[in-house]
Amino acid sequence: MNSPSRVIGFVNAAHFIDHYAMLIFAAAVIIMGPAFGMAYSELLPYATPGFVAFGAGSLITGWLGDRWSRRHMMVIFFAGIGASMIAVGFVQTPLQLGAVLLSIGLFASIYHPVGTAMIVSYADKLGREMGLNGVWGNLGVASSALVTGVIGQYLGWRWAFIVPGVVTMLIGVAFAMLVVHEDRTGSRQAAAQARIAKGDMWRVLLSLLIVVIAISTTFNAVTVALPKLFAERLADVTKSPALLGVIAAGVYVFGAMTQYTIGKLIDHYSLKTVMLPLSFILAPFLYFAATLSNLPLIIASIGIVMGAFGQVTVNDAMVGKYTTDEWRSRAYSVRYFIGFTAAGASVGLVAWLYDKGGFATMLQAFGGLCLLVIVAAIILPQEIKVPARAN
Repeated sequence: MNSPSRVIGFVNAAHFIDHYAMLIFAAAVIIMGPAFGMAYSELLPYATPGFVAFGAGSLITGWLGDRWSRRHMMVIFFAGIGASMIAVGFVQTPLQLGAVLLSIGLFASIYHPVGTAMIVSYADKLGREMGLNGVWGNLGVASSALVTGVIGQYLGWRWAFIVPGVVTMLIGVAFAMLVVHEDRTGSRQAAAQARIAKGDMWRVLLSLLIVVIAISTTFNAVTVALPKLFAERLADVTKSPALLGVIAAGVYVFGAMTQYTIGKLIDHYSLKTVMLPLSFILAPFLYFAATLSNLPLIIASIGIVMGAFGQVTVNDAMVGKYTTDEWRSRAYSVRYFIGFTAAGASVGLVAWLYDKGGFATMLQAFGGLCLLVIVAAIILPQEIKVPARAN
C-alpha cells in the first residue's frame, strides 16, 4: 500500500513541474524573439494551442484517471512533459515551436484532474493539503520566471527548456519505482465533511462556473504577462532578465503564502466565509496596477497574485468537498477543462489587448472581469456541517 506522505510528496512535485513547464515560454519569449525574427506580440500566440490543450485534454485524462489508473497517468505525465520540454530546446521554426508547446500542454493536462484527485484521496486534512499543494504549484510559477531568466541570460533560451526536462524525467523514474497502482478502497476521505442543501446545489455550480472562468482567465493572463510587464515597467529598477526573474519569484512567494493560509482557514471555516472577503482583492489591485510602475507596481502585483492564487485553493477545495472519490478525477477534469480553456484564450487576449493599448488596457480589462468573482462569492450558499467519517 502506498504511503500517503510519499504519494502527496510526488504529487506536489508534479504540481510544481506542471506550472513551471507551462510558463517557461512566457519568460523565455522575451529573449526568443530575435532568434525567430519576431516581435513579442507575434511570437506569444504560438503558446495558445498548448494552453487550450492544457484544459481540453483534462477531460480525457480525468476519465482515464478514474477508469484506468491515476498512478499510471502520472507516470505518463512525468515522462511526456519532460521529453516535450527537452524537445523545445531543438526547434528551428515557429511552427515546430507551436507543435512542441502543444505537446507540453497535452501532457500537462494530466496533472490537475488526476493529481488533485490523488491529493484529496490521501489527505488527512483537505484544506491544509490543498494549501500546501497550491504552494508547490505557485513555487513552480515563481521558479519558472526566476530560473528561466537566469539560464536564458547565461546559457541561452534552449537550455532553459532542456535542463528542467531532464530533471523531470528523473523524478518520473523515481515515482514509477516508489509508487504502485493505488487501491482506492484504502483511500482516505478527507472530503465530504460538509454538505450543501440539495436545493442550493445550483448556486454552488453557478458560483463555481463564474469564478473558475474569471479566475482562470485572469490567473493565466497575469502569469503570462508578468515577465514582460516587469521588463517594461521596472526599467528604472533593473534591466537584467535574471534580476527581473528574482523580483517576479518574490512576488509569487506571497501567492504561495496566501494559498497555505487559505488552506488552513478552509479546515476551520466554511468556504463562503473564506471566499467572500477574498473576492474583493483582485479587481481594485488590477485596476490600479494599470498605471503603476517600479515599487508601487511590485506592491500591486503582490495583491494580484494573493487574490488569484487564494481563489484557486478555494475552487479546488469546493470540488474536493462535494464529490465522491470514484467520480473525483472526472469532476476535476470538468472544472479544469472550463478553467484552462478560458485560460488558453487569455494568451491571445493578452497579445491583442497589449497590441491595442499596452498593459494599461489589459490590466483594466481583467480588473473589470474580476468584479464577477464578488458576485460568485455572494451566490455561494453556506455549508451544512456534518461529522467527519472515520477512516
